[in-house]
Amino acid sequence: MTAARYLLKWIPRAALCRASACCLGVLAMSMSLNAAQTTSLTIYSTARPGAIPPEWYRPLPESMGGGTVFRQVPGYAVVRQDRSFEIGAGRSTVRFTDVAALIDPTTVTFSSLTDPKTTVIEQSYQFDLVSTAKLLERFIDREITLEQARGDQVARFTGKLLSTAGGAVLQMPDGGVQIVNGYASAVLPSLPGGLMTQPTLVWDVESEKAGPQQIRVSYQTSGITWWADYNIVFTEGAHANAGVLDVGAWVSILNQSGGSYPEATLKLIAGDVQRAAPQDAVAEMVPMMARAAGAKAAGFEEKAFFEYHLYTLGRPTTIPDRSTRQIELFDAARGVPCEKVLVYDGMGTSLRGMYGAPLTERQYGVESNKKVDIYLQFKNSESIGMGMPLPSGRVRVSKLDPADGSLEFIGEDTIDHTPRNEEVRIKLGSAFDVVGERRQVDFRIDTGRKLMEEEIEIKIRNHKDEAVEVVVQERLFRWVNWEILKASHKHEKIDARTIKFPVKVDKSGEAVVRYSVRYTW
Repeated sequence: MTAARYLLKWIPRAALCRASACCLGVLAMSMSLNAAQTTSLTIYSTARPGAIPPEWYRPLPESMGGGTVFRQVPGYAVVRQDRSFEIGAGRSTVRFTDVAALIDPTTVTFSSLTDPKTTVIEQSYQFDLVSTAKLLERFIDREITLEQARGDQVARFTGKLLSTAGGAVLQMPDGGVQIVNGYASAVLPSLPGGLMTQPTLVWDVESEKAGPQQIRVSYQTSGITWWADYNIVFTEGAHANAGVLDVGAWVSILNQSGGSYPEATLKLIAGDVQRAAPQDAVAEMVPMMARAAGAKAAGFEEKAFFEYHLYTLGRPTTIPDRSTRQIELFDAARGVPCEKVLVYDGMGTSLRGMYGAPLTERQYGVESNKKVDIYLQFKNSESIGMGMPLPSGRVRVSKLDPADGSLEFIGEDTIDHTPRNEEVRIKLGSAFDVVGERRQVDFRIDTGRKLMEEEIEIKIRNHKDEAVEVVVQERLFRWVNWEILKASHKHEKIDARTIKFPVKVDKSGEAVVRYSVRYTW
């Protein structure tokens, strides 16, 4: 019988895999009945909030130069699947397809729910998937035809394929050698067997009896992570340092694991779970944005789980491969009272470390930072409409512009895992109309008595039409042993090297804080 001829086009990998699957019938080889398939997904995140690069959310070219690009997504998941298989008596082979491309094969567990005596003797993981390059490699030393577009014409080259590295090298019928670059398609005399269109676990199974069995399989995969996104709307309160918040929370799930999880039971673990060693991501994935839609359904239920927190979605959801999916974490909290805190750190980021000897040079720390930082803070308590353990995440804050009813972005920060009844503090930026100035008024040192004294003056100027309260924060960096000799305002010790002065500044006014400190060693 004449061999069938197949035309291999230079098409995207995903389309090639689908076409090859139709030809080879690989899905049928899996022996899976699929009627009883269920999936459960528990995702663990090691992502620092806001650390996922924005370009990961944009489509990439289908072809990346013929190679596979590997992305390291900071997280992993435990996948559990129940499927029905037809198992033969004695020893037989079972192929388990539709697993994540980034599976860790060493974490696979297998159990038969219907016959516990059924066991796996050997397991292999086959992940060398079909591609245009691999198909051509199967025809080394065999005759093929390459087609190359030349204007309105198509040139055809038929010969024995010698190499595919850096372009196809053909030995022509007359003995000559033709190098063909940039060819549009290849005509192959047949389609070789043994090609994989998707990652597959192959088990050598031993069972006492033949028949259908319900099999439960679990494994870990990298390339998937989650984090929380908090969207907050701020409304001014009764005075300049007060306000209320509307707080909405969404879970963002980034799946680049090489597997899709349809109608899965979803669980999320919040907390710092120790692992023996991190895993490397090993596959190219192209993220596409998708937001959960549909009618209001059961949301996440939170509970303490060991020393972590577990969030379980009350309905099945689908997590497609190469996607970012967003699901509401909890109903929006309305009218949460908050405090707007203005903080002036006159030294900025300079000289904040610990030093092994007293800093006796006069010029140290005389730089002045003029920025007054803005914070919003509230207590995560049930009494003000919150009280749910908050997973780490990125917080975006907006404010309504009454002129046109639009929400305008006013700042962004990240929070760590925050239990109930703990304070949440969000940095938004720096104040425009409130500025500070810090200067060294006096400095004295007596090396014989091992002491030095420094006098500092801080000015806070308020250009707003209302009074504000500012926290003046001072870092006593010169040495660990210190005492405040005198101060114009009451102060509070924050830690071993930091004090603060709460200061009220009248509208269009100025407040001056002066203090003297003595260091001894």
